[in-house]
Amino acid sequence: MAEARARARLLEARRSELEQASLAVKGIAPLSRALRRTDVAVIAELKRRSPSKGWIRASLAAGEQARRYHAGGAAAISVLTEPQHFAGSVDDLLDVRRAVDIPTLKKDFHVESIQLLEAKALGASAALLIVRALAPAALREMMRTARELALEVLVEVRDERELDLALGEGGTVLGVNNRDLETLAIDPGTSERLLARVPADVVAIAESGVAARADVERVGRAGADAVLVGSSISASDDPAEAVRALTGVARAARAR
Repeated sequence: MAEARARARLLEARRSELEQASLAVKGIAPLSRALRRTDVAVIAELKRRSPSKGWIRASLAAGEQARRYHAGGAAAISVLTEPQHFAGSVDDLLDVRRAVDIPTLKKDFHVESIQLLEAKALGASAALLIVRALAPAALREMMRTARELALEVLVEVRDERELDLALGEGGTVLGVNNRDLETLAIDPGTSERLLARVPADVVAIAESGVAARADVERVGRAGADAVLVGSSISASDDPAEAVRALTGVARAARAR
C-alpha cells in the first residue's frame, strides 16, 4: 500500500483542482441501480495484467474494450487505474467514460480520502474500498468522505469479520472476493458462504474466480446480484461475445 499512499500524496497538490472538477460532475449513472435486476449483472473489467497472471493483454485499449463489453451486455465497467501492478491509469477511466454511458467503477488501492475526491472528479460512478487494506477508523473515514461526495463505494470483503465491519459502517454495495490477497489463491466457496449473510437490500457482488457461465450460475444460486469478471474477458479475442456468454443467468433471492 506504500505505492498507493505515495500516489495519494501527489494528489494533495491538486486538491483545489480536483474539488472544482468534482463539483462540475453531473448526471453520473449509479452503479447500485444498474446491478439491481432479476438476472446476475456482469461488471466487466479492463485488465491488462495482474499480480497472479502477469500480462493478460498488454495492448488493451480502454475505450474500445468498453464499447465491446457494452455491446455484449455488461451492466457496468470496472477500470483498474493502479499503474504498478495492473498497468492501469486514470486516462483509462476517462476513455471509458467517453466511450460508454453505463456506470464505471474505479478500481485501485484507495487508502486516502483524496483518492475518492479524484474518483469523483474523474466522473466514476463508484470507487473500490478493500476492508483488508484499511484500519476500521480509516474505513469509516473513507466511507464518510464518499457519502459527502455522493460517490458510491464497493466495499470488498473476504471473511465474516470484514463483512460485519462493512455492514456496520453502512455499506450498501459489497464485493465478496474469492481470492486471498496475501497468497493469491482462490477459494470459490468464499462467495457462497458469505453471500448468504448479506442483507437482501444490499447489493452483493461475487469477485475473482468467475470465468465461465457455470461460475455465474453457481454464485447466482447463492444469491449474487452481480459478478465482477476481468481476466477471462480481457484475454478474449471477442470481448463482446465473452461477456454475452455470461449474461442472462437467473439469480436466487437472498433470504435475509
